Amino acid sequence: MFNSFGNIVRLTSFGESHGKGIGGVLDGFPAGITIDMDFVQNELNRRRPGQSDITTSRQEKDEVEFLSGVFEGKSTGCPIGFIVWNHNQRYSDYSEMQSVYRPSHADYTYKQKYGIRDYRGGGRSSARETIARVVAGALAKLALKQLGIYITAYTSQVGPIRLDENYSAYDLSLAESNPVRCPDPDKAKEMEAYIIKVKEEGDTIGGVVTCVITGCPVGLGQPVFGKLQSALAAGMLSINAAKAFEYGDGFKGLKMKGSEQNDVFYNNAGRITTHTNHSGGIQGGISNGQDIYFRVAFKPVATVLMEQHTVNIDGRDTTLKARGRHDPCVLPRAVPIVEAMAALTLLDFYLIDRTTQL
Repeated sequence: MFNSFGNIVRLTSFGESHGKGIGGVLDGFPAGITIDMDFVQNELNRRRPGQSDITTSRQEKDEVEFLSGVFEGKSTGCPIGFIVWNHNQRYSDYSEMQSVYRPSHADYTYKQKYGIRDYRGGGRSSARETIARVVAGALAKLALKQLGIYITAYTSQVGPIRLDENYSAYDLSLAESNPVRCPDPDKAKEMEAYIIKVKEEGDTIGGVVTCVITGCPVGLGQPVFGKLQSALAAGMLSINAAKAFEYGDGFKGLKMKGSEQNDVFYNNAGRITTHTNHSGGIQGGISNGQDIYFRVAFKPVATVLMEQHTVNIDGRDTTLKARGRHDPCVLPRAVPIVEAMAALTLLDFYLIDRTTQL
């Protein structure tokens, strides 16, 4: 169960970074949804390695193969099985890591918990596992599209370089026009140059992905332990390198008084709405019909191409200089993963809402 995500719509993923492939089973997906294979593949292309100079140079086509659950272009309601085969593994890059613990990686915790670990690229703890999330998330997006719900994420900060305005100040469609996936072209150039500089130093850098959900109906989410923001946070913080989550005004709202932050209601041609959206589209754990927006902070990639102190599996002091092909910054490839986890959460909660209504 700990390799699964969701309640009614449940994704179970499998595979390792340098195993034969990465795949998943998506159960509970509604029948009759038109499956646009080109769209699903394009979502994978947005996540795949080797896209630009600011991503890992590992070359994988990441072509998805569906095994079940889709017939004549539509979902059948049966479990959707799929797999993406690995082709460009280089085991030799990790031979030195077999007997040492990489700083800030899952090496030590995996070894202590299971007594064994796959040192080839991190095995199950590798971000390559997110392939399954992106495929399932693409399917969820197709279902949500029929409901008029759309999800867009973008890079809003890389290191010290950040966008200062609210998401509504930007044309979010521009995010896909540059390698960083930032909707501000000028800031995108700064971010890209900064990532390249850090990469040349053999180092890595983190940042923030912002996500916006439009068209979400009122009523998704449950009181107390089934709050929508809690589920979104759980999905986001399950992503590799994710370190923090905030929605609405988040920490910025701490500087405001209640009278300033309250979203005041008014009647707009017979529809109750609010003048502002400091709440981020969620109140009392339930969607209120406004845009849902949140931010996810990602740490710098733990693998740096410079010598670091560590210990070996026997506890003896040693040093390690990592080799291999690694992202200097996860942000560009994290954008479609954030969207995928948001889509899976929203579709799951939409179906939960339907089961709780007469």
